[in-house]
Amino acid sequence: MKAADVRALSVDQLNDELAKLKKEQFNLRFQGATGQLEKTSRVQEVRRDIARIKTIARQKAAVAKA
Repeated sequence: MKAADVRALSVDQLNDELAKLKKEQFNLRFQGATGQLEKTSRVQEVRRDIARIKTIARQKAAVAKA
């Protein structure tokens, strides 16, 4: 997910996307532990997407406060 795409989302949509990615991260961790994970690079992609969403959500909250 690109940063420009994330910036276009509302705060509610960001929270929904964050919840979806957290569930995916949980499932990927289980797949890795059981040896069923095929695309190991997806773990890193999800982690970075989560960080990207959290960063942009925090920036939007700071702008709303100011």
